[in-house]
Amino acid sequence: MIRTTPRKPDRRGSFSKSPNEDPRKGPRNSLNRIAAMFLLAAMACAAPCLLSAKDRNKAASSSKALKGLPTGSLTEDQAILQALNRLGFGPRPGDMERIKKMGLRNWIEQQLHPESIDDSALQARLERFPTLKMSSTQLLNEFPTPKVAAQREGVSIEQYRKEQQERLRSIRQSIRANNENNGAQGPRNSAAGDMDPNANTSKAKGGAQGQIRFGNPMFNYEQIHTPGRIVAELSMAKMTRAIYSERQLNEMMVDFWYNHFNVYAAKGPDRWLITAYERDAIRPHAMGKFRDLLEATAKSPAMLFFLDNWLSADPVAWNRLQQERQFRQQRRGFGGMGTNSRFPAIDPRTNGNPANPGASGKQIPKRGLNENYGRELMELHTLGVDGGYTQADVINVAKAFTGWTIRQPRRDPEFFFNARLHDNSVKTVLGHRIHAGGMKDGEEVLDILARDPHTAHHISFELAQRFVSDNPPAVLVDRMTQTFLQSDGDIREVLRTMIYSPEFWSKAAYQAKIKTPFELVASAARAVGAEVNVPFLLVQWTTRIGEPLYQCVPPNGYSDTADTWVNTGALLNRMNFSLALTANRLRGVHVKLGSILGSEAATDPHVALDRAIDVFLGGDASAQTRDTLEKQLSDPQILQARLDDPVKQVNTAMIAGLVLGSPEFQRR
Repeated sequence: MIRTTPRKPDRRGSFSKSPNEDPRKGPRNSLNRIAAMFLLAAMACAAPCLLSAKDRNKAASSSKALKGLPTGSLTEDQAILQALNRLGFGPRPGDMERIKKMGLRNWIEQQLHPESIDDSALQARLERFPTLKMSSTQLLNEFPTPKVAAQREGVSIEQYRKEQQERLRSIRQSIRANNENNGAQGPRNSAAGDMDPNANTSKAKGGAQGQIRFGNPMFNYEQIHTPGRIVAELSMAKMTRAIYSERQLNEMMVDFWYNHFNVYAAKGPDRWLITAYERDAIRPHAMGKFRDLLEATAKSPAMLFFLDNWLSADPVAWNRLQQERQFRQQRRGFGGMGTNSRFPAIDPRTNGNPANPGASGKQIPKRGLNENYGRELMELHTLGVDGGYTQADVINVAKAFTGWTIRQPRRDPEFFFNARLHDNSVKTVLGHRIHAGGMKDGEEVLDILARDPHTAHHISFELAQRFVSDNPPAVLVDRMTQTFLQSDGDIREVLRTMIYSPEFWSKAAYQAKIKTPFELVASAARAVGAEVNVPFLLVQWTTRIGEPLYQCVPPNGYSDTADTWVNTGALLNRMNFSLALTANRLRGVHVKLGSILGSEAATDPHVALDRAIDVFLGGDASAQTRDTLEKQLSDPQILQARLDDPVKQVNTAMIAGLVLGSPEFQRR
């Protein structure tokens, strides 16, 4: 629970957590306390039943903009907001009017065919992130580990680390000076050291083991050639796409599928591999055939490494190969194999952590059947946990994928099928006899799983849960399942069935989903029409609120239900982010509220609040939310005047921030 004593805001206007709080401090503390309390209380409730504050009686059936859609009892504005919030990352200024003119159905059809939408303006913004176009091998060369970088410079790794630490110390001092002069704000403890090229990313400070942290944008990060930059650019590009792409549904689907086929960036070499994984495996198939997407992920080096299938081998075949190798070495007089590589030396027993002191680079460990990928392929990627498979199926699927590995993982991290490691025995999976031979064994398994009714239901349920509600109606899931089966797993058609269903537009579904931290940050930036030059701090705020991008450790990805994201600390961070954004305290992000709220809002707090609710919430604010906000309009922080002093300039940034921090904006 939030403590009942007032919280004193720091000099930046954020909620502080000081233990020395005085309840007699007055209205400033009251504002923070009440805002935080109504946020927690409202967020903890079930999905709200909100009625539009304007156009309440305007029937959707009379709207030309909604022609051809089963929008039911939603008003025109509510239906358009539902589409923008569910099929994208929320509205930008002017989006509502634009869709009213073109028709909501036309907008939806464009979104279902992203190739028809000109997104050249986004591509121009993405040019600042050159790593997005690099292969894994190029990334490996350009952004080496500290050990390899030290070797290239001809110094010891200790000397290299010392030089880099001195350099970063100087950068931190410069950043502190800039922050003090400019009042820039980011998440606490952010610093240039977050992209420390010497950091042991398997034990990052201030986060979970292995979490990659990003640096402060106050220095020229383009000059940094360390592994941390790869995930930093990928994360900034993800944020940029969510904010600026015209292909909103496609970006939602890329996010959905990466989470579905999750790969943890901080596991060993995966930090060099996930750029190609998202670009080449996920993105091209996000709205295509599920079978193609499934195979693309199965053959991705990032997935092969993450779930250890690159190590999986038929034990008999492995022993035979080692005997042959030993025989050749004896004939040639060699005693071992070289270990030079551009990846850190990887002993399969270390699970991708070369820092494991128990690892030995001299002795090649025994390899055998690894069931990790086979199990997750069925439980998470296709059939679902109740998909009717057995442990025997897991073993046989694992056998079918033996030999699916990475070609020279330390030098050329590309997919490679090693027939010499493959189990050539007959396999039985879900009652199907598999003996195609070689790589075709695994491909046949993918065929079976992709077309299984359990897979159709599992994927349909997850899509409905993401886009409709935490507990989607069974009738909707069944309808989507039938489309999946009849269309041979056509993702676009399954989405079409979902979007054109009455359940998608029902009152029960309206604002029934809690935004994830990523969705919140992106939607807030879109709502205020922010100009984002450097999205570093937006990425950092996403992490602070609870969703580090590309850094979900378990293979099942981040949860998509409300209970994961509703907690006291996260809610306060959401409010603090909103206040920092609207007050222009995020370096690299600029907001102009005057053009959104209008000139009259600058002198009348009631006008400012009404306008903010209208613009950011579509006029939909519960009585509790509106009452709580209206009580704050006399606060000196908002009026920027004391006692009987005349109001000259209303703090519209604080009003807008409180509205963006309201329960209604946390929902989509």
